[in-house]
Amino acid sequence: MDTIDEQVIRRPFGFWMATALVVGGMIGSGIFLMPVGLAPLGWTAVAAWGISIGGAVALAFTMARLAQAMPQASGAVAVTGAALGELAGVMVGWSYWVGVWSANAGISIAAASYLGSFVPWVRATPLNGALTAVALIWLLTLLNLGGAKAAGRFQVVTTALKLIPLVTVIVLAGGGLATGRASLASGGIAIGSIASAVTLTLYPLVGFEAAGVAAERVRDPARNVMRASMAGTAGTGLLYILVSIAFLTLPATTLAASGAPFELLVSTFWSAGPALAIAAFAGIAAIGALNGWVLIQGEVPLGMARAGLLPGWFGRVSARDVPVRVLVVSSTLASLLVLSNASASLGQVFVFVATLATCSTLWLYAAIAVAALKHRIAVPAALVGLAFAVVAFVGAGEKAFALSFALMATALPLYLLRPKRGLAEQPAE
Repeated sequence: MDTIDEQVIRRPFGFWMATALVVGGMIGSGIFLMPVGLAPLGWTAVAAWGISIGGAVALAFTMARLAQAMPQASGAVAVTGAALGELAGVMVGWSYWVGVWSANAGISIAAASYLGSFVPWVRATPLNGALTAVALIWLLTLLNLGGAKAAGRFQVVTTALKLIPLVTVIVLAGGGLATGRASLASGGIAIGSIASAVTLTLYPLVGFEAAGVAAERVRDPARNVMRASMAGTAGTGLLYILVSIAFLTLPATTLAASGAPFELLVSTFWSAGPALAIAAFAGIAAIGALNGWVLIQGEVPLGMARAGLLPGWFGRVSARDVPVRVLVVSSTLASLLVLSNASASLGQVFVFVATLATCSTLWLYAAIAVAALKHRIAVPAALVGLAFAVVAFVGAGEKAFALSFALMATALPLYLLRPKRGLAEQPAE
């Protein structure tokens, strides 16, 4: 039986910290650079946001219900393995882990892009931006090596700060519309572009599953994972819809050419000084998201190892219950992904990394829905979530789908090396 202090070390996240992990993981690089990629789509992007948010809420609910039904499993990946079998658990969990450290590469790039507003050296060359992104990855890795509690506190603070730029652009654009200084873009919804737009809008929503993935760190997970997942996903989704509409007040060509769209909107409706302040908050938001995802990149293989889905090497932890080995390996891979594209612009690298991370993560989302349908848990939500995952896969395109599948297949040797015991033999907490 763990003492109270040991339980706090192992499970430092209550409802608010768990919600901050969800919101902080979602609000980061995606929303602060995605207006650039969505600029040519106009109202089609708004429609895509609605579809993606609906799919994310359905999947978040399905994941939380599965966790409640299988309290002995350590996190969403382990739940998938328990429901669909060890092979599915290893493949899907490994693919999700690839998606996490790929997302960290994208988040660090976004943070570097906004830091370039204050340090011109960062944007002077693509290599400078890449080196800055790598430095941020390792700074946040060092913070997480200190333990989940310190990382969780940092997440709560940065989550509160990162809401400021979202609310600011909504208020400024709304004021511009009310006073006649601005008007919304015209045009309808292009049905043929919906699928690809859904894939793009999913990337800023990745993170709604964070509380479920890190369930081992959440107190009373059967209750708090559901509450944090639903509150964080729905609240963040509403903000995203309003932000998307706000950016329809800017010319699409101007927005598409921007390296810091939030700074652009604030300078348009306010002035250069406040715009720089918003750029600072956007940078803080990306750094906060990076912190949360660095935590998750360690929790995924750790939870899989404790569930018997990976070799014991991945389950080794420090005295603070930190998976040091996995964190170092994950951050190294994220750094290599950034540096391998150092000849391209930050915006180009971001789009590539975002697509890879989203497609790799979709395998977990699809598996969660299939597992729920198999066990007849939250069937309506699971059907919506599965349909959403299929649409997002189609929108990603054949190349991204094939690359994510190939990366997932690299888990096969680890499946053969896993401990030879089933999930049913895992002791309940």
